Amino acid sequence: WTATTTTQEVLVARATIERGEVIGAEDLARLRVSADPALRPVPSSDLDQVVGQRAALDIAAGGLLTPNSLTTEVVPSEGQSVVGIALAPERAPGLELQHGDRVRVVVTPAQGETLPAGAPLSSDATVLGVHTSTQSGQSVVDLLVPKADAAVLATRIATGNITLVLDSRER
Repeated sequence: WTATTTTQEVLVARATIERGEVIGAEDLARLRVSADPALRPVPSSDLDQVVGQRAALDIAAGGLLTPNSLTTEVVPSEGQSVVGIALAPERAPGLELQHGDRVRVVVTPAQGETLPAGAPLSSDATVLGVHTSTQSGQSVVDLLVPKADAAVLATRIATGNITLVLDSRER
């Protein structure tokens, strides 16, 4: 009896909704659940407010929508770019990287080489997401950077002579 009186109708993803994707009504389903109030699921009555927003993170098929899973921001926004970097384990922190982490991409010299004097040694970036490449098994990190820095950073990444450094998580 308690389970049926504390249920609520909430919004769930019909299929996986990728981060940044505009959410349409066809992407959502209504589901009656007995949810813990700590989860703060989006009630089905908010359907009209959710449609047209973007996914702030990947939402798995069947996943409950929460206010934190929705955004109106476009990523990358004007003046920003996303650069991907595939990292071998020894080139990344041992801690699991999280969305929003501030990192530095540090240029390292190739074996037997030195970096030119005066060359910038690092680029600041923000982690957007991390996944494992099915082809290489390496971690692929999506980094948000200023548009003006993207080409230089991508060139550095292409050499493979870089290391990712995690900076403080304190805001």
